[in-house]
Amino acid sequence: MTATLISRDGITSFLTDDEYRIYRHLTLQLVMLIISLSMFFDAPDKLNTSLNRFYGWITYYLFINMLVYVNAYGLFPRFLAKNKLVAYIISVILFIVFALFVMVLLQELFYDIAVTHQQPSSIAMFLNIASSMLAMLLFLGGVSALLLVKQWMISNRRINDLRLATFQSELNFLKSQINPHFLFNMINNATIMVDEDPKMASRILVKLDDMLHYQFNDSTQDVVSLKADIAFLNDFLDLEKVRRDYFEYLVTVEGGVEDIEVPPLLFIPFVENAVKHNLDTNRSYVHIRFRAENRRLFFECENSKPMKLIKRDVGGLGLANIKRRLDLLFENNYALDIAETRTTYTVNLQLNYEVCYR
Repeated sequence: MTATLISRDGITSFLTDDEYRIYRHLTLQLVMLIISLSMFFDAPDKLNTSLNRFYGWITYYLFINMLVYVNAYGLFPRFLAKNKLVAYIISVILFIVFALFVMVLLQELFYDIAVTHQQPSSIAMFLNIASSMLAMLLFLGGVSALLLVKQWMISNRRINDLRLATFQSELNFLKSQINPHFLFNMINNATIMVDEDPKMASRILVKLDDMLHYQFNDSTQDVVSLKADIAFLNDFLDLEKVRRDYFEYLVTVEGGVEDIEVPPLLFIPFVENAVKHNLDTNRSYVHIRFRAENRRLFFECENSKPMKLIKRDVGGLGLANIKRRLDLLFENNYALDIAETRTTYTVNLQLNYEVCYR
Protein backbone atom coordinates (compact mmCIF):
# COMPACT_ATOMS: atom_id res chain seq x y z
CA MET A 1 0.00 0.00 0.00
CA THR A 2 2.82 2.42 0.88
CA ALA A 3 4.64 1.62 -2.36
CA THR A 4 1.46 2.33 -4.33
CA LEU A 5 0.99 5.71 -2.63
CA ILE A 6 4.62 6.65 -3.28
CA SER A 7 4.24 5.63 -6.91
CA ARG A 8 1.08 7.71 -7.33
CA ASP A 9 2.69 10.70 -5.65
CA GLY A 10 5.72 10.32 -7.91
CA ILE A 11 3.59 10.27 -11.06
CA THR A 12 1.56 13.26 -9.86
CA SER A 13 4.71 15.24 -9.06
CA PHE A 14 6.25 14.39 -12.42
CA LEU A 15 3.15 15.55 -14.31
CA THR A 16 2.45 18.70 -12.28
CA ASP A 17 5.56 20.07 -10.55
CA ASP A 18 7.52 22.83 -12.28
CA GLU A 19 10.83 21.24 -11.31
CA TYR A 20 10.08 18.34 -13.69
CA ARG A 21 8.99 20.57 -16.56
CA ILE A 22 12.11 19.98 -18.68
CA TYR A 23 11.92 16.22 -18.08
CA ARG A 24 8.29 16.17 -19.21
CA HIS A 25 9.26 17.90 -22.45
CA LEU A 26 12.20 15.51 -22.98
CA THR A 27 9.90 12.53 -22.43
CA LEU A 28 7.39 13.98 -24.89
CA GLN A 29 10.14 14.58 -27.45
CA LEU A 30 11.30 10.98 -27.04
CA VAL A 31 7.77 9.68 -27.66
CA MET A 32 7.36 11.82 -30.79
CA LEU A 33 10.79 10.77 -31.98
CA ILE A 34 9.86 7.10 -31.69
CA ILE A 35 6.59 7.74 -33.56
CA SER A 36 8.38 9.61 -36.36
CA LEU A 37 11.00 6.89 -36.85
CA SER A 38 8.35 4.83 -38.61
CA MET A 39 8.98 7.09 -41.64
CA PHE A 40 12.19 5.17 -42.35
CA PHE A 41 10.33 1.90 -42.88
CA ASP A 42 8.43 1.12 -46.09
CA ALA A 43 7.63 -2.26 -44.53
CA PRO A 44 8.30 -3.79 -41.11
CA ASP A 45 11.57 -5.28 -42.37
CA LYS A 46 12.46 -2.78 -45.12
CA LEU A 47 14.53 0.23 -44.03
CA ASN A 48 14.74 3.31 -46.28
CA THR A 49 17.62 5.65 -45.38
CA SER A 50 17.64 7.83 -48.48
CA LEU A 51 18.44 11.53 -48.11
CA ASN A 52 14.96 12.47 -49.26
CA ARG A 53 13.44 10.14 -46.67
CA PHE A 54 15.67 11.75 -44.01
CA TYR A 55 14.33 15.18 -44.95
CA GLY A 56 10.84 13.76 -44.86
CA TRP A 57 11.43 12.37 -41.37
CA ILE A 58 12.60 15.76 -40.07
CA THR A 59 9.54 17.52 -41.47
CA TYR A 60 7.24 14.81 -40.09
CA TYR A 61 8.87 15.11 -36.67
CA LEU A 62 8.37 18.89 -36.72
CA PHE A 63 4.81 18.36 -37.93
CA ILE A 64 4.01 16.19 -34.89
CA ASN A 65 5.55 18.85 -32.64
CA MET A 66 3.27 21.44 -34.22
CA LEU A 67 0.20 19.30 -33.50
CA VAL A 68 1.18 18.79 -29.87
CA TYR A 69 2.36 22.24 -28.88
CA VAL A 70 -0.26 24.30 -30.71
CA ASN A 71 -2.91 22.28 -28.92
CA ALA A 72 -1.12 22.22 -25.55
CA TYR A 73 -0.21 25.92 -25.39
CA GLY A 74 -2.82 27.47 -27.68
CA LEU A 75 -6.13 25.69 -28.12
CA PHE A 76 -6.39 23.79 -24.84
CA PRO A 77 -5.69 26.65 -22.36
CA ARG A 78 -7.65 29.18 -24.41
CA PHE A 79 -10.81 27.11 -24.84
CA LEU A 80 -11.09 23.66 -23.22
CA ALA A 81 -9.43 24.67 -19.92
CA LYS A 82 -12.03 27.44 -19.65
CA ASN A 83 -14.94 25.05 -20.37
CA LYS A 84 -15.51 26.49 -23.87
CA LEU A 85 -16.13 23.09 -25.43
CA VAL A 86 -17.88 24.22 -28.62
CA ALA A 87 -15.21 26.82 -29.35
CA TYR A 88 -12.54 24.21 -28.71
CA ILE A 89 -14.11 21.69 -31.12
CA ILE A 90 -14.41 24.34 -33.84
CA SER A 91 -10.83 25.49 -33.33
CA VAL A 92 -9.56 21.88 -33.45
CA ILE A 93 -11.40 21.21 -36.70
CA LEU A 94 -9.98 24.35 -38.28
CA PHE A 95 -6.53 23.48 -37.03
CA ILE A 96 -6.80 19.95 -38.45
CA VAL A 97 -7.78 21.36 -41.84
CA PHE A 98 -4.74 23.64 -41.71
CA ALA A 99 -2.52 20.75 -40.57
CA LEU A 100 -3.86 18.58 -43.41
CA PHE A 101 -2.91 21.29 -45.90
CA VAL A 102 0.58 21.42 -44.41
CA MET A 103 0.87 17.63 -44.60
CA VAL A 104 -0.15 17.59 -48.27
CA LEU A 105 2.41 20.30 -48.98
CA LEU A 106 5.12 18.28 -47.24
CA GLN A 107 4.21 15.21 -49.27
CA GLU A 108 4.53 17.26 -52.43
CA LEU A 109 7.97 18.49 -51.39
CA PHE A 110 9.11 15.05 -50.24
CA TYR A 111 7.20 12.69 -52.51
CA ASP A 112 9.15 9.76 -51.14
CA ILE A 113 6.94 9.94 -48.07
CA ALA A 114 3.84 9.10 -50.01
CA VAL A 115 2.55 5.58 -49.89
CA THR A 116 2.15 5.39 -53.64
CA HIS A 117 3.54 7.34 -56.59
CA GLN A 118 0.55 6.66 -58.83
CA GLN A 119 -2.33 9.08 -59.24
CA PRO A 120 -4.92 7.87 -56.67
CA SER A 121 -8.60 7.59 -57.44
CA SER A 122 -11.17 9.96 -55.96
CA ILE A 123 -12.31 7.35 -53.44
CA ALA A 124 -8.72 6.68 -52.40
CA MET A 125 -8.06 10.40 -51.97
CA PHE A 126 -11.21 10.80 -49.89
CA LEU A 127 -10.33 7.82 -47.68
CA ASN A 128 -6.76 9.07 -47.33
CA ILE A 129 -7.92 12.55 -46.29
CA ALA A 130 -10.58 11.17 -43.94
CA SER A 131 -8.18 8.74 -42.29
CA SER A 132 -5.55 11.47 -41.90
CA MET A 133 -8.06 13.84 -40.31
CA LEU A 134 -9.33 11.10 -37.98
CA ALA A 135 -5.77 10.16 -37.00
CA MET A 136 -4.93 13.79 -36.19
CA LEU A 137 -8.21 14.18 -34.29
CA LEU A 138 -7.44 11.11 -32.17
CA PHE A 139 -3.89 12.32 -31.64
CA LEU A 140 -5.07 15.74 -30.46
CA GLY A 141 -7.73 14.07 -28.34
CA GLY A 142 -5.07 11.99 -26.61
CA VAL A 143 -2.97 15.08 -25.90
CA SER A 144 -6.01 16.92 -24.54
CA ALA A 145 -6.95 13.94 -22.37
CA LEU A 146 -3.46 13.94 -20.87
CA LEU A 147 -3.71 17.69 -20.23
CA LEU A 148 -7.11 17.19 -18.56
CA VAL A 149 -5.61 14.52 -16.31
CA LYS A 150 -2.80 16.92 -15.40
CA GLN A 151 -5.34 19.68 -14.65
CA TRP A 152 -7.37 17.24 -12.54
CA MET A 153 -4.25 16.28 -10.56
CA ILE A 154 -3.39 19.95 -9.95
CA SER A 155 -6.97 20.63 -8.88
CA ASN A 156 -6.94 17.71 -6.44
CA ARG A 157 -3.62 18.84 -5.00
CA ARG A 158 -4.98 22.37 -4.51
CA ILE A 159 -8.06 20.98 -2.77
CA ASN A 160 -5.91 18.90 -0.43
CA ASP A 161 -3.62 21.85 0.29
CA LEU A 162 -6.64 24.06 0.93
CA ARG A 163 -8.16 21.57 3.34
CA LEU A 164 -4.86 21.34 5.21
CA ALA A 165 -4.49 25.13 5.34
CA THR A 166 -8.08 25.51 6.54
CA PHE A 167 -7.53 22.91 9.23
CA GLN A 168 -4.37 24.68 10.38
CA SER A 169 -6.18 28.01 10.48
CA GLU A 170 -8.98 26.58 12.61
CA LEU A 171 -6.52 24.77 14.87
CA ASN A 172 -4.35 27.86 15.33
CA PHE A 173 -7.39 29.96 16.17
CA LEU A 174 -8.61 27.40 18.67
CA LYS A 175 -5.20 27.39 20.34
CA SER A 176 -4.84 31.16 20.39
CA GLN A 177 -8.36 32.31 21.30
CA ILE A 178 -11.06 29.73 21.87
CA ASN A 179 -8.96 27.89 24.42
CA PRO A 180 -9.49 26.96 28.10
CA HIS A 181 -7.78 30.15 29.30
CA PHE A 182 -9.99 32.39 27.15
CA LEU A 183 -13.13 30.48 28.10
CA PHE A 184 -12.15 30.51 31.75
CA ASN A 185 -11.78 34.30 31.73
CA MET A 186 -15.15 34.79 30.05
CA ILE A 187 -16.96 32.33 32.31
CA ASN A 188 -15.24 33.84 35.33
CA ASN A 189 -16.43 37.31 34.25
CA ALA A 190 -19.94 35.96 33.82
CA THR A 191 -19.80 34.34 37.29
CA ILE A 192 -18.69 37.57 38.93
CA MET A 193 -21.41 39.56 37.17
CA VAL A 194 -24.24 37.16 37.98
CA ASP A 195 -24.96 39.12 41.16
CA GLU A 196 -23.60 42.51 40.12
CA ASP A 197 -24.96 42.66 36.55
CA PRO A 198 -27.10 39.64 35.56
CA LYS A 199 -27.84 41.12 32.14
CA MET A 200 -24.14 41.44 31.36
CA ALA A 201 -23.49 37.89 32.55
CA SER A 202 -26.27 36.63 30.29
CA ARG A 203 -24.86 38.65 27.40
CA ILE A 204 -21.41 37.11 27.83
CA LEU A 205 -22.80 33.57 27.88
CA VAL A 206 -24.99 34.19 24.81
CA LYS A 207 -22.05 35.54 22.83
CA LEU A 208 -19.86 32.64 23.91
CA ASP A 209 -22.56 30.25 22.76
CA ASP A 210 -22.79 32.00 19.37
CA MET A 211 -19.02 31.98 18.91
CA LEU A 212 -18.67 28.32 19.79
CA HIS A 213 -21.57 27.42 17.51
CA TYR A 214 -19.89 29.25 14.63
CA GLN A 215 -16.49 27.77 15.41
CA PHE A 216 -17.57 24.14 15.63
CA ASN A 217 -20.42 24.13 13.09
CA ASP A 218 -20.50 26.93 10.52
CA SER A 219 -16.71 27.15 10.12
CA THR A 220 -16.55 23.52 8.97
CA GLN A 221 -18.30 24.51 5.72
CA ASP A 222 -16.41 25.47 2.56
CA VAL A 223 -17.99 28.93 2.59
CA VAL A 224 -20.12 30.96 4.99
CA SER A 225 -22.11 34.13 4.58
CA LEU A 226 -20.10 37.29 5.10
CA LYS A 227 -22.78 38.50 7.53
CA ALA A 228 -22.16 35.47 9.75
CA ASP A 229 -18.42 36.06 9.66
CA ILE A 230 -18.89 39.73 10.59
CA ALA A 231 -21.21 38.75 13.45
CA PHE A 232 -18.50 36.39 14.71
CA LEU A 233 -15.95 39.24 14.66
CA ASN A 234 -18.39 41.51 16.50
CA ASP A 235 -18.91 38.92 19.23
CA PHE A 236 -15.18 38.39 19.54
CA LEU A 237 -14.46 42.11 19.91
CA ASP A 238 -17.41 42.61 22.24
CA LEU A 239 -16.08 39.96 24.60
CA GLU A 240 -12.64 41.56 24.46
CA LYS A 241 -14.23 44.86 25.44
CA VAL A 242 -15.81 43.20 28.48
CA ARG A 243 -12.45 41.83 29.57
CA ARG A 244 -10.54 45.11 29.26
CA ASP A 245 -10.90 48.46 30.98
CA TYR A 246 -9.82 50.58 28.01
CA PHE A 247 -10.77 49.22 24.63
CA GLU A 248 -12.93 50.54 21.82
CA TYR A 249 -13.84 48.91 18.57
CA LEU A 250 -15.87 49.82 15.51
CA VAL A 251 -17.11 47.56 12.71
CA THR A 252 -18.58 49.27 9.64
CA VAL A 253 -20.10 47.65 6.57
CA GLU A 254 -20.65 49.41 3.23
CA GLY A 255 -22.35 48.05 0.13
CA GLY A 256 -24.56 45.01 -0.27
CA VAL A 257 -23.03 42.08 1.57
CA GLU A 258 -26.19 40.02 2.05
CA ASP A 259 -25.40 37.54 -0.74
CA ILE A 260 -21.61 37.44 -0.37
CA GLU A 261 -20.03 34.18 0.75
CA VAL A 262 -16.44 33.85 1.93
CA PRO A 263 -14.27 31.08 3.36
CA PRO A 264 -14.75 30.77 7.12
CA LEU A 265 -12.24 32.28 9.55
CA LEU A 266 -10.68 34.35 6.78
CA PHE A 267 -10.49 37.64 8.70
CA ILE A 268 -10.17 36.54 12.34
CA PRO A 269 -6.34 36.11 12.25
CA PHE A 270 -5.95 39.80 11.35
CA VAL A 271 -8.42 40.89 14.03
CA GLU A 272 -6.93 38.55 16.63
CA ASN A 273 -3.48 39.92 15.83
CA ALA A 274 -4.77 43.49 16.20
CA VAL A 275 -6.22 42.72 19.64
CA LYS A 276 -3.24 40.71 20.81
CA HIS A 277 -0.80 43.58 20.26
CA ASN A 278 -3.05 46.33 21.58
CA LEU A 279 -2.15 47.36 25.10
CA ASP A 280 -4.89 48.20 27.56
CA THR A 281 -4.54 51.99 27.49
CA ASN A 282 -7.01 54.85 27.20
CA ARG A 283 -6.29 55.07 23.46
CA SER A 284 -6.59 51.41 22.61
CA TYR A 285 -8.88 50.68 19.64
CA VAL A 286 -9.58 48.38 16.68
CA HIS A 287 -11.46 49.68 13.64
CA ILE A 288 -12.74 47.23 11.04
CA ARG A 289 -14.32 48.16 7.74
CA PHE A 290 -15.94 45.99 5.06
CA ARG A 291 -16.86 47.42 1.67
CA ALA A 292 -18.38 45.57 -1.32
CA GLU A 293 -17.96 47.20 -4.71
CA ASN A 294 -17.86 45.88 -8.30
CA ARG A 295 -17.70 42.21 -7.27
CA ARG A 296 -14.76 42.94 -5.00
CA LEU A 297 -14.62 42.93 -1.23
CA PHE A 298 -12.43 45.41 0.62
CA PHE A 299 -11.42 44.62 4.20
CA GLU A 300 -9.52 47.04 6.42
CA CYS A 301 -8.38 46.44 9.97
CA GLU A 302 -6.68 49.30 11.79
CA ASN A 303 -5.58 49.23 15.40
CA SER A 304 -3.74 51.54 17.72
CA LYS A 305 -0.15 50.74 18.54
CA PRO A 306 1.52 51.43 21.89
CA MET A 307 4.06 54.24 21.92
CA LYS A 308 6.57 51.87 23.46
CA LEU A 309 8.04 49.68 20.75
CA ILE A 310 7.20 46.02 21.15
CA LYS A 311 7.99 43.10 18.94
CA ARG A 312 5.09 42.44 16.62
CA ASP A 313 4.36 38.93 15.47
CA VAL A 314 3.92 40.04 11.86
CA GLY A 315 5.52 36.95 10.44
CA GLY A 316 3.87 34.58 12.85
CA LEU A 317 2.19 31.33 11.93
CA GLY A 318 -1.28 32.92 11.87
CA LEU A 319 -0.54 35.53 9.20
CA ALA A 320 1.73 33.18 7.27
CA ASN A 321 -1.06 30.63 7.20
CA ILE A 322 -3.71 33.15 6.12
CA LYS A 323 -1.46 34.28 3.26
CA ARG A 324 -1.14 30.67 2.18
CA ARG A 325 -4.93 30.27 2.33
CA LEU A 326 -5.38 33.42 0.24
CA ASP A 327 -3.01 32.03 -2.39
CA LEU A 328 -4.94 28.78 -2.54
CA LEU A 329 -8.38 30.36 -2.50
CA PHE A 330 -7.95 33.33 -4.81
CA GLU A 331 -4.65 32.76 -6.65
CA ASN A 332 -3.87 36.18 -8.21
CA ASN A 333 -7.31 37.65 -7.51
CA TYR A 334 -6.46 39.31 -4.23
CA ALA A 335 -4.16 42.01 -2.86
CA LEU A 336 -2.85 42.17 0.70
CA ASP A 337 -1.12 45.23 2.08
CA ILE A 338 0.15 45.68 5.64
CA ALA A 339 1.22 49.16 6.73
CA GLU A 340 2.71 50.25 10.04
CA THR A 341 3.28 53.72 11.43
CA ARG A 342 4.45 54.96 14.81
CA THR A 343 0.93 54.85 16.25
CA THR A 344 -1.13 52.55 14.01
CA TYR A 345 -1.04 49.18 12.32
CA THR A 346 -3.28 48.65 9.27
CA VAL A 347 -4.18 45.63 7.17
CA ASN A 348 -5.85 46.15 3.78
CA LEU A 349 -7.20 43.15 1.90
CA GLN A 350 -8.92 43.27 -1.49
CA LEU A 351 -10.33 40.14 -3.05
CA ASN A 352 -12.67 38.97 -5.76
CA TYR A 353 -15.00 36.79 -3.74
CA GLU A 354 -16.62 35.30 -6.87
CA VAL A 355 -13.45 33.41 -7.85
CA CYS A 356 -12.99 31.70 -4.53
CA TYR A 357 -11.74 28.16 -5.20
CA ARG A 358 -14.30 25.73 -3.85
